[in-house]
Amino acid sequence: MPANVDAPERLPQPAVAEMDLPTVLDAMSDPIRLAILHRYLVDAAGGVRSCGWVGLDRPKSTLTHHFRVLREAGLLEQHQEGLVRSSRVRVEDVQQRFPGLLDLVADWQVPAALLLDEVPA
Repeated sequence: MPANVDAPERLPQPAVAEMDLPTVLDAMSDPIRLAILHRYLVDAAGGVRSCGWVGLDRPKSTLTHHFRVLREAGLLEQHQEGLVRSSRVRVEDVQQRFPGLLDLVADWQVPAALLLDEVPA
């Protein structure tokens, strides 16, 4: 039996040295994934939030796919605790591997059509 049953499970993600530029750019090529990154960088100030917080007007299954692509590219870190999956941008790791890349994401304007009318706070 694990020592700490209440600890959130960290989902698999690449190490910094394993982050691949074509994979990262491919993950960022979709406006929905770019919007997810932007929301976590700007609106969550790089902090941890549940995946449901992101407030994009897409089905949950679609968002789950986009979160997985971002995590597998190394852009997001995700933890599963019970039924809640939380995410954060791996700011330090991405900045170390690809300096300045996240600055471009933070400066990008999320198209209003992607956002829900009521964006969670």
